[in-house]
Amino acid sequence: MAKARTTGFFCKECGYESSKWMGQCPACREWNTFVEAPAASGGRKAGGARAAALGGNRPVKLSQIESSAEERTGTGMEELDRVLGGGLVSGSLILVGGDPGIGKSTLLLQVCRNLARDGKRVLYISGEESARQIKLRADRLGEFSGELSFLCETDLDQISRIIEEEKPEIAVVDSIQTMYREGVDSAPGSVGQVRESTNFLLQIAKGKGITIFIVGHVTKEGTVAGPRMLEHMVDTVLYFEGEKNVPYRILRGVKNRFGSTNEIGVFEMGGEGLIQVPNPSEYMLSGKPEGASGSVTACAIEGTRPMLLEIQALVCRTNFGMPRRTAAGTDYNRVNLLIAVLEKRAGLHLSDCDAYVNIAGGLRISEPSLDLGIVMALASSFRDVPVDDGTLVFGEVGLSGEVRAVSMAEKRVQEAAKLGFSTCILPQVCLERIRQPVKGIRLVGVRNVREAIEYIGRG
Repeated sequence: MAKARTTGFFCKECGYESSKWMGQCPACREWNTFVEAPAASGGRKAGGARAAALGGNRPVKLSQIESSAEERTGTGMEELDRVLGGGLVSGSLILVGGDPGIGKSTLLLQVCRNLARDGKRVLYISGEESARQIKLRADRLGEFSGELSFLCETDLDQISRIIEEEKPEIAVVDSIQTMYREGVDSAPGSVGQVRESTNFLLQIAKGKGITIFIVGHVTKEGTVAGPRMLEHMVDTVLYFEGEKNVPYRILRGVKNRFGSTNEIGVFEMGGEGLIQVPNPSEYMLSGKPEGASGSVTACAIEGTRPMLLEIQALVCRTNFGMPRRTAAGTDYNRVNLLIAVLEKRAGLHLSDCDAYVNIAGGLRISEPSLDLGIVMALASSFRDVPVDDGTLVFGEVGLSGEVRAVSMAEKRVQEAAKLGFSTCILPQVCLERIRQPVKGIRLVGVRNVREAIEYIGRG
């Protein structure tokens, strides 16, 4: 039999192309990531004819391009609309990734229900589940109404024909790894099929003005499986994050051509699907112990949203020659650095103590504004003196022990005042920049960690 003709090799991690196979990719330095790229039969010509029919190959001047704002459609979920930049844009291609069982299909099924209820024509295409399985999940979510259709199919040519007949306004493809095209000589889920299938769906979305969601599997590193160029082809990339033993989920925008990538949406997984969490700060602080040493409330910024959370620290004498250091939810090396600052600048002898730091609730935050909260939690546990429950702490700590400024300090203070905090310890530089005083909260500016530790135990 004649061997299938190939167009070369490319890296499935970053998309680097080469005429021959290589063990290590020269672009991303990953090993054993080069795969064969089989030649597609006729796909390129069809795609070129479609682009020519759309008139996309004609140059236009900048003055001829309309700059009106994109018309957006609400999904019925404010948390999702926030991440998308205000809603769905017609003709956009949205990639949703996340760990297996995290709730991607549940989220999109709820979105389809809300859109169909608002009078939109919606088509849900499943390549992994049967119609009966979808029906069982839909029964748990509640009542469905409107023009919502379901299709169990993996052949994109058949899907294109159904889209021509149904003419939906929104479509969901679950998942892109199960889709295939007849003209591509590789198995479904392979790099070539994923790339060509995404390109085919992109042409449908742009040519017919249909908003298409595609679900993508993730690798063990947490990135979307398939070629790295998959994320470059779509308009928006959303990651659904969370631990299976933690009820809340975070929807994070990694790429968005129609909005900011700094926003997050917070959801709670319940028996009837995903529930929006409009006030994450109150949710994260629920169950915080009162009057316990080593517990400090800090404020982090996720996108443009301030989020209050609890930092816990436990310091105890070690029974071994080498003290243990453990960090959950924050950077381990950063915790070691802050312990060294406390040793050198604040005179706390922690060299013979085990130190454990935890961000309560399972969150993982790497923002430098948590430095001062970690420092005060460690000092509180070491001295066994609690920090006042009505005190909020934020600020970056340098190697000299200085407390440095952080962004959006006024918004953090306003969030603390809204939740009833009476005192806020913040960098002195941020205190001087706050123009309007916030009612109901006392602001305490500190220049270094020594000044901050002095407030431990004060009521």
